Amino acid sequence: AGSKVKPNLITCSAAISACEKCGAWEEALQLFGVVVERGVELDMIVFNAVISACEKGREWKKALHLFTVATRSKLELYAITFNAAISACGQGDEWEKALQLLHVMTQSN
Repeated sequence: AGSKVKPNLITCSAAISACEKCGAWEEALQLFGVVVERGVELDMIVFNAVISACEKGREWKKALHLFTVATRSKLELYAITFNAAISACGQGDEWEKALQLLHVMTQSN
């Protein structure tokens, strides 16, 4: 009684995914910021969720920025990560960037 349950990466990832499914990309970014501020070690699940939220919100620049951050984090990128970033480029009529990502994807496998 009286003890608090602290959010962890799993619960934050689930909340970000819920925001993504509702189209609440700003809230997803805000939650991601909280995770980063707390110094929680990030994984690709949380990156995928927040990149997908930005893609659904037609925020291709934010999605690409997060993709770049994920790339620099040395985490293993998944096809879903590339797909969300490529789709975000499509939402922004950035077909050249989408083709660049496709090229990077084929080079990394």
